[in-house]
Amino acid sequence: MSLYTEWRNLSDNHESQEAEIKFWEEYLKVEAEIYNEILNNKMDTVEGTVTELAAKFNTTNEYIMGFIDGISESLKEEIELETIEADKAISIKIDWEKLYYNMIAVEAHWLYNLKGWEEILPEATRKEIAKACKSAKTVVKEDKVGRNDACPCGSGKKYKKCCGK
Repeated sequence: MSLYTEWRNLSDNHESQEAEIKFWEEYLKVEAEIYNEILNNKMDTVEGTVTELAAKFNTTNEYIMGFIDGISESLKEEIELETIEADKAISIKIDWEKLYYNMIAVEAHWLYNLKGWEEILPEATRKEIAKACKSAKTVVKEDKVGRNDACPCGSGKKYKKCCGK
């Protein structure tokens, strides 16, 4: 069984809702500590085996796999999660702006509010990324065409006599 499959089983299968809540509280605390160390040390590349990274960040292989799963969309180079093994060397090259954007998109305030961001991205850049993320979520409702309005196809006819038939 791959490490990714082990992580998915650990994160998806719980006996009760209380057990699931407890699991996520514990994991999110570990995840925040990992991000805190990465940000504070400005580590734009994280390298080593999963086992070495687990020892470095004082956690388990499964939690490191969860971290990699979470950060995978914010990397400069794509990483194939299914192929990661405990003793296989990996290199995670972080795209800081993409990571910050993705943290805002999933509303992970405990991560995008970490102090380490102040040294990585200037405040103006962080505000710009937040604005871009919020505008990407904004739905613009187009005006509805009335039956007696001119047809939007440009024929010059009324909508009801053209495309609205």
